[in-house]
Amino acid sequence: MRLIHTVPAISEEASGPSYSVVRLCDSLIAAGQDVTLTVLDWAPMLSQPSFLKAFPLGMGPRKLGRSPMMRKWLREQAESRSVDLIHNHSLWMMPNVYPGIIARDHGIPLIVSPRGTLSEWAMQSGSLVKKMFWPMLQQPALKGAACFHATAESEYKDIRRMGFDQPVAIIPNGVDIPDPRPREQTDTRRLLFLGRVHPKKGLDLLLPAWQKVQDKFPKWRLQIAGPDNNGYLGQMQHLASRLNLQRIDFVGPLKGRQKWQAFQEAELFVLPTYSENFGMSVAEALAAGVPAIVSKGAPWEGVAHRKAGWWIDIGVNPLVACLNEALSQTPDVLHVMGQRGRSWMVAEFSWKTLGQQMAETYRWILYGGTKPEWVIEK
Repeated sequence: MRLIHTVPAISEEASGPSYSVVRLCDSLIAAGQDVTLTVLDWAPMLSQPSFLKAFPLGMGPRKLGRSPMMRKWLREQAESRSVDLIHNHSLWMMPNVYPGIIARDHGIPLIVSPRGTLSEWAMQSGSLVKKMFWPMLQQPALKGAACFHATAESEYKDIRRMGFDQPVAIIPNGVDIPDPRPREQTDTRRLLFLGRVHPKKGLDLLLPAWQKVQDKFPKWRLQIAGPDNNGYLGQMQHLASRLNLQRIDFVGPLKGRQKWQAFQEAELFVLPTYSENFGMSVAEALAAGVPAIVSKGAPWEGVAHRKAGWWIDIGVNPLVACLNEALSQTPDVLHVMGQRGRSWMVAEFSWKTLGQQMAETYRWILYGGTKPEWVIEK
């Protein structure tokens, strides 16, 4: 199959769509598919994937992401029938609008992965421009989609809540499994948050919760790792100072080996998020053998069912109660929990398996036949 994937941009920082979309393309190519990934050429990449095709920004606000050259190229591919299916990832920028228009005009099947952009939190936050963008451009570009892709059941519900009745393939993101490495025993025990320092991630809940438990657990240290989002890091550092937090480190973004080393050195991972369509950092923590505390803003009920962590209500008080329990566990208990999570990731979240599922979904869209079991029709 000749496939074009579109996403506004990817960056050297391998997280979120920059990781999951690229690895999905990798897995499809490994399964024998012909894949091109189109992006805007606005983020530095030291080592671009061979299947990447980048286009320059045109005139207009950067947030809009206009690229006449991207639109022209996509239209040429459709007109020449050089593509069998277009798969768009994310919403709210022109590279997420072009595929819908071109697929509709030329009868090319379109599959759409919202990547969390249709959650209630996402739809309620944003500028006036976003509220205008939806009815004028984004919603019409989605109406003709042949299928949606959700990474979890919660995202499937978001798609239905927004009124779309097309089939939805529920296929999670995959995760790379690092080689197991023994954790060095030290006097300091580490609780790790790793992700964008963004309002939706729940750091405004984590810091007050840490204030309430820090004196009770003097051996534990909280590490906040991740890139700043529009100055929110400074706000959180100010909050930490105002709360007189102890044993807390803001270490900035961690990539590659540094990221996996942070997981290796942590005994516990925490993500008290308000909204996630998947939560890649949770999968990475579990793959590294680290038990996770995750709020119900992320679709990770399985961590509790599999005794690999805790899945808790959103809020300071539920987080304090959970931290009191989790930080009381011995290293051996947390290690066993982490190994349960790692085994789960190995069994069900390999990129090879998920790439094969996506390819089968494409074949069903293009050629019909028996519906894949992970596709839900209304």
